[in-house]
Amino acid sequence: MRGLFWVILLAALAVAVTLGARYNPGYVLLVLHPYRVEMSLNLLLAMLLLAFVAAYVLVRVVAHMLRLPSVVRGFREQRRLQRAHRSLVDALRAFLEGRYAKAEKAAAEAIELHEHAGIGAVIAARAAHELRAYERRDTYLARSAHFSDDDQVMRVIAQAELALNARQHQEALAALERLPRKHTAALRLELRAAQLARNWDRYLELIALLEKAQALDALQLTELRRYATGENLARKGRDLTELRAYWQRLGPGERQDAKIAADAARAFIAHGENREAQQIVEASLEREWDSELVGLYAECAGDALHQIERAETWLRAHSVDAALLLTLGRLCARQRLWGKARSYLEASLSIEDTFTALIELARLLDEVGEPEAARRYYRRSLELAEARLRRSAGARPITEARSPPLAAPTQG
Repeated sequence: MRGLFWVILLAALAVAVTLGARYNPGYVLLVLHPYRVEMSLNLLLAMLLLAFVAAYVLVRVVAHMLRLPSVVRGFREQRRLQRAHRSLVDALRAFLEGRYAKAEKAAAEAIELHEHAGIGAVIAARAAHELRAYERRDTYLARSAHFSDDDQVMRVIAQAELALNARQHQEALAALERLPRKHTAALRLELRAAQLARNWDRYLELIALLEKAQALDALQLTELRRYATGENLARKGRDLTELRAYWQRLGPGERQDAKIAADAARAFIAHGENREAQQIVEASLEREWDSELVGLYAECAGDALHQIERAETWLRAHSVDAALLLTLGRLCARQRLWGKARSYLEASLSIEDTFTALIELARLLDEVGEPEAARRYYRRSLELAEARLRRSAGARPITEARSPPLAAPTQG
């Protein structure tokens, strides 16, 4: 519709100009002594119009010629940006596909094109690490330090993660120290580094920070905190005074946790502090029953009669607990109450065959002068151990070794 309007308008204008020129008798006289030129007004107007058009075209041509170098530079810059973007996308896609050689090559091209060079350097470093080209990896990381400041956090995270993959926790911690503010991913990396460094105090601090950031679920937090506290108890257990001080610093909930209580009891037993170990076990079992912990109760070589009485009160609520019956059998055997010990051990074995119960019953039978019966139980214990070894060997999957998940408790 708009195009039709302009066509009509231009046609009307052309008709008006034609009619005006036809009925315009005017002329123009130009005098420049000794010359004299006379022409019609219509011709002069046409010549002026043509002169204006020619001048306009000439100016545009000259302006375009003057702008041509900048236009060429802009075109080349646009092509460079497009190539760099394509190289970066290709590098990222190849890396995620696991094609690390191609990813490194594409990322190196992006670096050379000087567009998002920091991202390209980090991708190239990660790809070189996967290819075990550690010299090239370090070169890329060193180059990325000279690029944009916005890329430095990404570079530090990559450097720390690659160092952790190589189990170089000191290098990882040194890299993370350069971060002005640690976000969740950085805290997770530092948690792994603290685990490798066996710095359990810092490990527990980081767990608290991750809990505040809601980066871990409740079950994972409990397991990680339990594991780190147990490791701390084992480390501080080398000195009795330090062990007691650390145990007192723990909260009531932690002291009554079955796993933590078991680690603490073992640490106190190692120092001969059986009374303290016994109190720790009793307090934890009163709060929450745990068969593994009650099995440790017999190792607290304290007042055996008191322990038997306490364990028999637990038996009312846990009469079919094989570990509790085994503990009572061992405690009674320590007091040379052979009849009660034998009945408790046999009751434990009737619920569950365990290597410890078989050995304890075999020793008891040796003590009471029944060597043939003792040999039968020794033989049963050996057969049980062999059967478990066979099951363990048969159930072991044949898979490639993999790194443990983030912050998973590992013995190192």
